[in-house]
Amino acid sequence: MEALIDDLVEHGWAVAEDFLDHDLTHALSHELQALEDNGALAEAGIGRGREYQHRPDIRGDSIRWLTPDHPAQRHYLMSMAALRDAINRSLFLGLFEFEAHFARYPIGAFYQRHVDSFRGRANRIISSVSYLNADWPDDGGGEMVVYAPEDETRELGRVVPRAGTFVCFLSEEMPHEVLPARLPRASIAGWFRRNSSLGNLIDPAL
Repeated sequence: MEALIDDLVEHGWAVAEDFLDHDLTHALSHELQALEDNGALAEAGIGRGREYQHRPDIRGDSIRWLTPDHPAQRHYLMSMAALRDAINRSLFLGLFEFEAHFARYPIGAFYQRHVDSFRGRANRIISSVSYLNADWPDDGGGEMVVYAPEDETRELGRVVPRAGTFVCFLSEEMPHEVLPARLPRASIAGWFRRNSSLGNLIDPAL
């Protein structure tokens, strides 16, 4: 965790391979597959509140929010709570909550370049992605591309979506995208949040 936090501070993003153990990624993948088989995933959209809309030309994944009601999801949420506490001890960010959802990308699906939070207008501080794809091939596609904040055309790196890999980045700072996958792609997208207020609303839905 210390090395991950150091990279986050120095570069605005960090990647750790084998961050999640094999048994946990396998169990999470199994739970996601069961949700998909039961038709429990929902088509993802863009925007929040009144601006929410389905735009498969921009984002093509289906999602399901994690809850502590299932063993693997509970274990994962507890692991992220431990990471949140470590970040707060090191960086004093006042992170108070972690929210996350499964994301299933069918073959050919993608998510165009974007940032996860508009500067000064939301409470998502650090974004995270954990990958659940066992034996992902080198030519499988589906990489997450991270771009420079000061030049959104300059790539900083690509993250191959192999099981156990974890990436985190500053939500307001780091543009990123998901490239089309040649295989079904599974991950967990999450956000460490800080409470905020705007227009007399506490924790606004932005």
